[in-house]
Amino acid sequence: MTDILQIVGAVLVLAGFFASQIGAVDARSLAYLIVNALGSGVLAVLALLGREWGFLLLEGVWCLVALASLLGVLGRARRQRPHLLRAGHRSAPTD
Repeated sequence: MTDILQIVGAVLVLAGFFASQIGAVDARSLAYLIVNALGSGVLAVLALLGREWGFLLLEGVWCLVALASLLGVLGRARRQRPHLLRAGHRSAPTD
């Protein structure tokens, strides 16, 4: 099971990186930051469990940076368009 989780985490990080490199996503987009935070978070937890300290440092910092950037993006979106982040918001008016 650990091997599968390692592969999933690595694929998430690499997919985000690849998509960014070919211009499919911006490195500051929600999609990029989410896949990086998830992938590196999974790998960081596995590194912690395996006591792989160098790998934990790499993936832990990668995850923290992705999460900090994600919070920044969400914070800017909330300040710019607070009505879009409310629960139950509809983009089109209803009758």
